Order: sequence, then C-alpha cells, then structure tokens
Amino acid sequence: MNATVKVAEWQGDVVFLHEVIAGAADRSYGIQVAKLAGLPPAVIARAKSVLAELEAAERAAPAQRLLDELPLFAAAVRRPEPQGAAHAPDPALTALDGLDPDSLTPREALEALYKLKGLRTQTAG
Repeated sequence: MNATVKVAEWQGDVVFLHEVIAGAADRSYGIQVAKLAGLPPAVIARAKSVLAELEAAERAAPAQRLLDELPLFAAAVRRPEPQGAAHAPDPALTALDGLDPDSLTPREALEALYKLKGLRTQTAG
C-alpha cells in the first residue's frame, strides 16, 4: 500500500499537514523540501531551471519518451536515419555473409577473422 503525507501549497511554499493518507504523492516536492532544508538560493534556482528544461522536453516529445520506456524485450523501433546518410553496405558484413564457417580450416578461420577486423577498422576510421 502506498501512503503519503498530505501537502498544501501556499504562496509558493509547501506545508506538510502531518496527515498520512493512502496513495502516492501527486507530484515531487524535492525542490520545496530542499528550500525548507536551507539549501542556498543559487542551488534552488538551478534546480528549478533544470526541472523546467526536463518538463519542456517531456512535453515536446512524449511519444519518444514512451518508446524509450518500452520493455527491454519489446520489438525494436527503427529510428529514422539522418538526412544524407549513406546506404552503402558494410564491407565487413558483406564479407561475413560470404563465409561458410563449417568449411574453413582453423588457419583460414583466423585469416578471415583478421580480414573482417581490418574491414571494420577501415570503415570506422
């Protein structure tokens, strides 16, 4: 069971009413509690600024936030590629597709691995 302390706001301040009620708090009171705890005004101002930025970003992209919060094993969401992104196939993947691991000797497998590593280094750098 969730429980919270009943809170009232008055002239920008919070007043904890010393009454425990069932349920969750309707919002976070971290900044107000920091103010009550005597943190410096500069810290409170910065916290308000960060909170405003986070809330603005949340309003700007609620759908993206929902996608980011999907369960780990949900279907992958394809992100659109940036404008002008090259669609050239990865040479290492092309080479890998041409390999038959069951037909390679250990020496050939090692050589193929070095070749793939070299291709990845070339495309990454």
